[in-house]
Amino acid sequence: MGGMPLNDMPWWRWRCNVRSALHMLSDPAFHQETWLAGRPGYGDVTDAVYRLVEDTWLDNWSADKYVGTIFRDAQEAQLVDVAVLRVLRIMHQVGADAPVAAYMAHEGWAEAVQAARAAHVHMATADGEDPDAPPRSLEVLAIMTGGADAPV
Repeated sequence: MGGMPLNDMPWWRWRCNVRSALHMLSDPAFHQETWLAGRPGYGDVTDAVYRLVEDTWLDNWSADKYVGTIFRDAQEAQLVDVAVLRVLRIMHQVGADAPVAAYMAHEGWAEAVQAARAAHVHMATADGEDPDAPPRSLEVLAIMTGGADAPV
């Protein structure tokens, strides 16, 4: 995202949102230090899932539909599909308004984190970024994408 050529993919704003969500979902240290600690500026699990599926409708169809627009290739799309399905399964079982600790206590959370990590690493590497850099705040994401939350 910081070094990513923003006009590289036709729907780069959606790609930024998906990457942001996967990045946050894939980082156990971030979960502890930010989400569980209630650190402002990063949203919560529900916010991350919303960014993952909001515009893309990945909760209704495969990421394969977006190869060439959001995702670079079929492998990237497949990794995203696995992550989305695992995260959504937990979201539906735990509930959208559950506290962060409830998601993290779910028996499938570790697998969801691993799937999000695989997708995040693949996408970040393809965009020439360090997948181990800490997640960016929602304010930075809004600035990067020209979103409504970007400061004027």
